[in-house]
Amino acid sequence: MPGPGPHLMYAMNSGLALTHLTKGRFTPHHTLTYTLNAFFGPDIGSFSEWLSSTLFAGSSFVSSLADAIHHPFYYVLILGLPLCVFYSWVSSFLVKRSVLDSVSGVPLSRRQCLLLISAGSLSHFFLDHLFEENGRSSMYTWILSTGWWINRAPVNPDAVIVVGLLCTWLLGGFIYINRARLTKSTRKQSYQSMKLILIIASLYCLWCASQVYWVNPRRPAVGEEADLGVLVFLATYFFLPHCLCILSMNSEDIHTEQLPL
Repeated sequence: MPGPGPHLMYAMNSGLALTHLTKGRFTPHHTLTYTLNAFFGPDIGSFSEWLSSTLFAGSSFVSSLADAIHHPFYYVLILGLPLCVFYSWVSSFLVKRSVLDSVSGVPLSRRQCLLLISAGSLSHFFLDHLFEENGRSSMYTWILSTGWWINRAPVNPDAVIVVGLLCTWLLGGFIYINRARLTKSTRKQSYQSMKLILIIASLYCLWCASQVYWVNPRRPAVGEEADLGVLVFLATYFFLPHCLCILSMNSEDIHTEQLPL
């Protein structure tokens, strides 16, 4: 299982990249909150269990609570509300004391903190699921199972046609949306391209799920490729947390909302 170093470096590098790309709208306060939750967030349950067993006799309640907290979604459901209040207060304190630069002079709101807490929790498990239990975690096993067959999986003609069409539509649609023209809006093109990716990804997953789970006997959706597991994993633990980080960014007109310091 990854230790403190990988969690810290992965999250902090992601935060710094967002800060650079957004020209400061994703502030150091965002990066710090996101990094702390990706690093120590869900592990706070395990740490509490260790502390309890070290200082006290330990209890089954603490153990069960630790197991519940060490979860990508239960962590947010159980501790999300108190932590977002706490992190928002810390951000305000750091801004008022001029300890950590917030670029705009505005601390994080509770909504922003909740988004960053959620993103940090998912990013934490992005590494945990890939590199724990010698590659035998339940999530990693499920990912591989969507492309595992006892014998060599055949490449069915209908799979070639469906996957080929979906990939062609994705590439062709992207070229069409971003075609050269006199008047264009980069933001609109990006939004339309994202919609296209989501539609194709949904259809792709639907095809894979229908072949692996709905057809009896199950058939390989894309030969021996574990595309369903990979797409679901990336969508949940890679793209979703980064989308949450983007949603937590300061607005472009944040200068109109600055606090008097």
